[in-house]
Amino acid sequence: MEVCARSAGKITKVEGYCESGLDLWVDLKIDSNPENDLDHSDLPQPTASPQGFSTRVQLTDLGSQPILGSNFDTDERGSGLLMSASPDADVSTIKISERASNAMEELSSMAFAQEPLWQVDMASNTEMLSDVEYMRVVKVRECQSPPSLDVDNSHELEPVLAVCSESSRAVEYFETRPISIIELLMDLEQWSLAFSNIVSKATLVGVLASTGVERHYDGTLQLMTAEFHAPSPLVPTRESSFARYCKKLGSGLWGVVDVSPETLPQFPSSNFRRRPSGCLIEEMPNGCSKVIWVEHVVVDNRLVHHFFQPLVTSGFAFCAKRWVNTLIQHFQWSATVRVPNSPTDRGVIIPQPQRTFFLKFSERMVKSFFMDISASRENKWMPFPVSGADIMISTKSSTDDHGKILGTTTVFATSVHLPVPSKQVFSLLRDVKFRRQWDIYGRNHRFDEHAYISNGDSPENGVSILRAINDETKKIKALYMQESYAASTGSYIVYAPFDYKQAENKLMKDEWPDHIPILPSGFSILPDRPIHRDETGGSLLTIAFHVVAKSPTDEREPSNQLGFLMHNIIAKTVMSIKEALGFSI
Repeated sequence: MEVCARSAGKITKVEGYCESGLDLWVDLKIDSNPENDLDHSDLPQPTASPQGFSTRVQLTDLGSQPILGSNFDTDERGSGLLMSASPDADVSTIKISERASNAMEELSSMAFAQEPLWQVDMASNTEMLSDVEYMRVVKVRECQSPPSLDVDNSHELEPVLAVCSESSRAVEYFETRPISIIELLMDLEQWSLAFSNIVSKATLVGVLASTGVERHYDGTLQLMTAEFHAPSPLVPTRESSFARYCKKLGSGLWGVVDVSPETLPQFPSSNFRRRPSGCLIEEMPNGCSKVIWVEHVVVDNRLVHHFFQPLVTSGFAFCAKRWVNTLIQHFQWSATVRVPNSPTDRGVIIPQPQRTFFLKFSERMVKSFFMDISASRENKWMPFPVSGADIMISTKSSTDDHGKILGTTTVFATSVHLPVPSKQVFSLLRDVKFRRQWDIYGRNHRFDEHAYISNGDSPENGVSILRAINDETKKIKALYMQESYAASTGSYIVYAPFDYKQAENKLMKDEWPDHIPILPSGFSILPDRPIHRDETGGSLLTIAFHVVAKSPTDEREPSNQLGFLMHNIIAKTVMSIKEALGFSI
């Protein structure tokens, strides 16, 4: 067993540990003499902030308060590393830098590798790592120095029960320059908004290295925390602290890699860790980019509901293709925003300012919907107190949050298995002609699509303005904003009532729709197992209704009257969908 220690400091104790002959851990106790710093000339270098602060002061500031211009709070688990300017903090920073540098090398090797390292799963048409080949050819953590022996490191060993490795790779081409993709990934707010269907919460703990120049990210190293989710309260979220490192790897080639710093005492081991994951971005002719996306994680899936076990344990639920599909959708949305005035498919001309307004409103609506149905701890889900109901309840309260309904609101959600393909379920729920077949509220109304904004090449992906017209009076009773999107990794239909006059007033004042209250409801549709084509198999349908509590309620649970009303509505909605699909199991 070879021990490799890169240190100019005094080593008072060295202990080697080899697990299954694969991972080598070396515990070093290094004296705190600042003259004996580790040699890290080849690692990401901390630099002064644009304001001229030293790195040490910059880290202290970032670790103790929110980033300026961000709505995200710092995370206590990660901020401990950056709370003080101490030699220990400097050593920890160097260790993170070493790990990030090694992770970039590993990502670069994996991204371009072929068989036998990558093998194609024929059922899902997904590239997955061969675990045996990965451990043979990739040297993981061979030469690094984990934490001091002064602390209890027992929590840092990998969990041994019910833990599995998930890996996947996806390749896609984008009609955008690499800098646009890099900026999206390195800007916390842009990243969490663009990937709101996957990221329910994100925090920037600190910037360990930066150029200090706007839109120049070569060598930038950030420390982050994030919570990742699947679109159902029955799939536990995955929380992780990780370093994100951006580096220019060559002419026209960049890399952005994430890796969990699990070998540091400030980051205790959890049930989810990111091994080197991220993407390589290659500049292509005509302002285009090629993206190779790799996801590689270690996770404990024991708490996943049996409905979702095949999808999650296969790695498909959080696969690289899902990230790439979301990135495609984001840049399609950006292109739609930039399109000049043009008539929609319904013949209604929506000028660019109005189109941008409605698209941003819809973007907010969809983000809120995914947050509402995630298993995030903030939602505090409770089962509905009726045996066999399988309905989850989350109660929310707002007193001064602009853009939310004041008072108490409640989300009712359930997930059901349908023995029909996802594409068939999506077509039924998206098409306005079939809405009255399943919409309990709209049984006495006719729905029509007043306007439609296409998002991308597929006609089924876009934003609609729907009108509910009373059958007897022929008057418009309500307007709905609806967004629909379908991809191989999942689909959704999200809608919410909106006040057109209020929206019009905002438009006239040249304001964005950020403060218009919104209560999204809708459907998330996933295949019931990892399949390449959607002609076979079943679906996992998650239904969620977000409603206002008409009377004062406990913050933790809705009134019995509202609860049983929504229970009946959800049950009838599920039955109506089954009947419309041709079965009633």
